[in-house]
Amino acid sequence: MSGFSAEWLALREPADHAARNRDLLAATAAAVADRQPVHVLDLGCGTGSNLRAMAPQLGPEQYWRLVDHDALLLAKAREELRRWADATFAEDTGGLVLSAAGRRIGVSFIAHDLSGGIGPLLAAPTDLVTAAALFDLVSAAWIETFVQAVAVARLPFYTALTYDGRESWEPPHPDDEAVHGAFLAHQQRDKGFGPAAGPRATGLLADGFRGAGYTVSEAASPWRLTERERALVAMLADGTAAAVGETGQVAADRLAAWRAARAQASRCLVGHADLLAVPTSGDQ
Repeated sequence: MSGFSAEWLALREPADHAARNRDLLAATAAAVADRQPVHVLDLGCGTGSNLRAMAPQLGPEQYWRLVDHDALLLAKAREELRRWADATFAEDTGGLVLSAAGRRIGVSFIAHDLSGGIGPLLAAPTDLVTAAALFDLVSAAWIETFVQAVAVARLPFYTALTYDGRESWEPPHPDDEAVHGAFLAHQQRDKGFGPAAGPRATGLLADGFRGAGYTVSEAASPWRLTERERALVAMLADGTAAAVGETGQVAADRLAAWRAARAQASRCLVGHADLLAVPTSGDQ
């Protein structure tokens, strides 16, 4: 899978946490409220942002397995979680035991290439499978295999911040439409899992889990960025322009002008969706 810098992940974390749909997060917590401790498998964890968003909503004792292919990001996750926690009870090469928000949280760090699937990861105790900002990067075929693996185990699944293809910038720029179209084309390129699902990902997940007998809930979780998030807006413009440049669909001079204008945008909306899939009553 294409890598993401720790700098980008740090910049986007506050926007991600603000955008996450609160009702769906509460429903996720309710779905595993009877599990003590609750064992959470977090896929494509980056620097641990998903844990930091979710852990305060879950029960008093938690055990997380953070999975990423990038050993440097896993090391950064360890560092950031120690900084975030109120206290560290224990630490070794395998993981941490933290106190945060009145919770006791065990964390292990697993270097694993998800392109081969998640089957081996489900051999350990698991009560909830989760991920954030991941599924638009994987292929439709990978999603199908993923849904099958989770459904066979009859596990709840929650994901947040899957890109849904909506974007709007203020003030308008004459090349917004051309740049956005080229960006959507780039979204479908192979990110290490086959041709990426991009904005179709949430719909594919929803259809797959409903077909497997799950109750599925969806909610919007858009970024609503303003001048207060200037650094994030500028990095978003840079990343978008870099992706569009790879397509060759927008002339270089026009793209450079768009990039410069968008780095100074007063407002930006980027659409995302959250999803919760829970086995039908009696199936868990």
